[in-house]
Amino acid sequence: MNGASLQRLRGLLRKEFLQILRDPSALAIAFLLPAVLLFIFGDGVSLDARNIPLAVVVEQPSTTTAAFTAQFKQSSFFRPQRFLTIQEAEKAMDAHEVDAIIWLQSDFDRKAHSIGNAPIGVILNGVNANNARIIEGYVQQAWANWLTMEAQSAGRGPPLPIAVERQVRFNPAVSSRDYLVPGLIAVIMTLTGALLTALVIAREWERGTMEALMVTRVTMREILIAKLVPYFLLGMGGMAASVSMAVFLFDVPLRGSIGVLIGVSSLFMLAALGMGLVISSFARNQFVAGQIAIITTFLPAFILSGFIFDISSMPQAVQVITHIVAARYFIEILQTLFLAGDVWSVILPNAVALALMAVIFLGIARAITRKRLD
Repeated sequence: MNGASLQRLRGLLRKEFLQILRDPSALAIAFLLPAVLLFIFGDGVSLDARNIPLAVVVEQPSTTTAAFTAQFKQSSFFRPQRFLTIQEAEKAMDAHEVDAIIWLQSDFDRKAHSIGNAPIGVILNGVNANNARIIEGYVQQAWANWLTMEAQSAGRGPPLPIAVERQVRFNPAVSSRDYLVPGLIAVIMTLTGALLTALVIAREWERGTMEALMVTRVTMREILIAKLVPYFLLGMGGMAASVSMAVFLFDVPLRGSIGVLIGVSSLFMLAALGMGLVISSFARNQFVAGQIAIITTFLPAFILSGFIFDISSMPQAVQVITHIVAARYFIEILQTLFLAGDVWSVILPNAVALALMAVIFLGIARAITRKRLD
């Protein structure tokens, strides 16, 4: 750049920063929107099943049945309710008052002491298949724990032929929040990054300030740089606020280095801002720009990034489509940095993919943006 170009660029940057101060909507998109969405989704979205309403039917109460049902009373996973008959429990399930039924039949006590394999009826509400599988696992764990305690109290060995030593790496508490919050940050910043440039430039078209820029001697490259720099700084500020909320509000561990986090976040923010610039080239209305940003950034990031749905379980054609979703790579990096640390075999290839996407989107924005009013 020559001296005149640098002078024009400084003037454009000053204009953008003054516009941000006078119109705080960009600040709201960068800081308020991520904070609100992260607070809502961070507290509201969970894959953990807690306080499950559970119906317990005991046809012949005894000390054995009391010892077994105590497993559910002492668990934070279940909220057991006693029913006298299986018919009453099934009516409660039909009315969505309980999600599962534990049915201890009249011969439970006799068979439990004779062969150690007492008949237990487990009826699950399968409307939510994932929740049903979680409940089934909890019930099997409670049954295994009770068998072990019964064997120890009787002076016998454990009922299972193999003792399994359970170890969980990276997320010892098996908390879905620790897994979901880093993904939420990526999904939310995908939306806010695109909105920062798409809405702001669309607003300038609506107000006529973009036409005023077009008749000056500034080049489109200078205009795009002036748009990128302030909103890149705003986006990184929103990213820092989101990470702070994850660590200090939601107690998600951050085991990776801050420097690596800043570096990969910068690549992702450039890609997100590039998407917003591309959107702004087609939409010169704030409402249209917002709708396009939601459809093309937030929804793919939420559904196709591996945030909730496992990519390997998707059809092959859909798995191919996920490679054009920038949030897919950023989520994998964030989850690694938060829960595992600086694992370079994961970070480097995903960082290269983000850098490539940033170059592609910014290149497309530069190619299709012309200094014309049509």
